[in-house]
Amino acid sequence: MKGSPDEYRDPVVEVYKQDIDRTLIRENLKLTVEERFRKAMALQRFAEELRRAGQKVRKRKP
Repeated sequence: MKGSPDEYRDPVVEVYKQDIDRTLIRENLKLTVEERFRKAMALQRFAEELRRAGQKVRKRKP
C-alpha cells in the first residue's frame, strides 16, 4: 500500500466497479426520497405480480 490512504484502491473493488452502471445511480440520486420509495414500491408490486404469474403457470402444468 503506497501513498496516502486516500490513494489506495482495492483491486477487488475496482474489478467489481467495472460492472456498475453509474448513470442509473446518478439518475436515482436526482430523485427525492419519496420518489425513490415510490419506485421501490412499484418494483416490489411488479416482482409480486411475476411471482404470482409463475405460481399460476406451475399449477397448470401436469
